[in-house]
Amino acid sequence: MKLAAARLAIDGAHGHVPVLLSEVVELLVVQPGGAYVDGTLGAGGHAAAILRAAGPQARLLGMDVDPLALDLARRNLAEFAERVVLVHGNFRHLEGIARQEGFVPANAVLLDLGLSSMQLADEARGFSFRGQGPLDMRFDTTRGTTAARILNQVSEKEIADLLWRFGEEPFSRRIARQVRRGRPVDAAEDLAEAVRRAVPPAKLNDSLQRTFQALRIAVNEELEALPEALEQAVAVLGSGGRIGVISFHSLEDRIVKRFIRRESSACLCPPGLPRCVCGHSPRLKAVTHRPVTSSAAELERNSRSRSAKLRAAEKL
Repeated sequence: MKLAAARLAIDGAHGHVPVLLSEVVELLVVQPGGAYVDGTLGAGGHAAAILRAAGPQARLLGMDVDPLALDLARRNLAEFAERVVLVHGNFRHLEGIARQEGFVPANAVLLDLGLSSMQLADEARGFSFRGQGPLDMRFDTTRGTTAARILNQVSEKEIADLLWRFGEEPFSRRIARQVRRGRPVDAAEDLAEAVRRAVPPAKLNDSLQRTFQALRIAVNEELEALPEALEQAVAVLGSGGRIGVISFHSLEDRIVKRFIRRESSACLCPPGLPRCVCGHSPRLKAVTHRPVTSSAAELERNSRSRSAKLRAAEKL
């Protein structure tokens, strides 16, 4: 029943298919009713599936840093009326928002760290290397620094460091050199051209993806925000509540994996000490001991789900 309900929650009108939908529902909706927090609401596909599976007594707090996504989700979740509370906010402020809106303790918290199809398709946002719009890349278009401003103001070395740190891009220095030479870099096509000039054709597609990914992560401070969000998600969960995180690249997954491992451990002392002196108590137990990935059927329906990894843990 949960699987069938989950598959119905797809925003077909906008071409956005939430990844690992059935798996999210199976792992996070373990009893009827309750309070749920979706810290990265997007178009609301996961949220709709959770609400249907959890039944008419369930409530959901949906947050998103992207005001355009929030508007779309508001329309897509209209059928749930007063059972849904939508807030424009960053998940690094998850605990404060959840407490303010009365969603503590929560039965589950979901964080989907992916870039949505609608964001990629909007050329005015600059997320896609196939686009021709301005190089913005902010999830929250009401604040922050654009990708273009970063590339045009920082040094060549800083650009190279950014591409290596956030994209693990092997041609980071070559690309940074071409970015500096090609300034001003104001549009997505300008950055894509700099990568084309720097990278051998056989490596081009991967380098384009890593370069745009790295710049997006830097603009939105994604890797800085994620550890804060994980800590706050645990804080809002009730005993037996679950956290689920969907990541799309190794840097994110590594943070999630290490967090769950640390918070599932009874001791964090360095090896070799005669006795524990850290005083750490486990707060979680892993529900998924390996990341859950897309089935063959999902990959056939949605090739973008290929890199998705879902990890879940339960609060003790």
